[in-house]
Amino acid sequence: MTWNLKRKIMDEAEIARRMERMTYEIREIHPNPQNLLLVGIRTRGVYLAERLKINLDEAYSSSVPLGAVDITLYRDDLSRLDYSPVVKDTELPFDIDDKNILLVDDVLYTGRTIRAAMDVIFDFGRPKSIQLAVLVDRGHRELPIQADFVGKKVPTASSEQVQVKLTEADAVDEVVILEQTQP
Repeated sequence: MTWNLKRKIMDEAEIARRMERMTYEIREIHPNPQNLLLVGIRTRGVYLAERLKINLDEAYSSSVPLGAVDITLYRDDLSRLDYSPVVKDTELPFDIDDKNILLVDDVLYTGRTIRAAMDVIFDFGRPKSIQLAVLVDRGHRELPIQADFVGKKVPTASSEQVQVKLTEADAVDEVVILEQTQP
C-alpha cells in the first residue's frame, strides 16, 4: 500500500492563524493561568504545545509550564505492532494534582492516542481537569473523546490520512491529506 498526496489543507500562515485563534479561545476559558499546565503528546503535539506556550506566555505576560508525554507503552495495540517501538521520555516537571491540564496533539482521529495520554497523566497524579487542543480534528472516533480547542475540522474518508508537518521535525509547516492507493 502506498500513500499519495491528495491536497494541502493548511500552509504555514494558516497553521499560525489557527494556533493564534486557539490561544484566544484558551485565554477566554482560562483567564488566569495560575493552575494551567500545557502537556504535549510526543512528537508533533509537543511542538504545537511549545508554540501555544509562546503565544500564551505573551498573552498572559507570565510563563505557562510545559510538559510532554510519551504514550508508547500505553498503546492498546502494542502487542500487535510488527516493529520495535522507540520509547521516549515523559517529562512532567511539575505537580499535576488539582491543576488544569491542556493536552495538545496534532491530529484527533480515533481517540485512542488521547486515551493513552490520559492514562500516562493519571499515573502521575490527579488533575482537576484535562482539556484537549488539536490542530486538526478529522473525525472517525472510536472512543467518546472530543477536543475542546480545534484548529480546523476536516472531514475525511477512512482511506485518507491527515499528515501534519512541522518545521521542528519536517523542515516545513503544512497539513496535507494523503490518499491510500493499491499497488
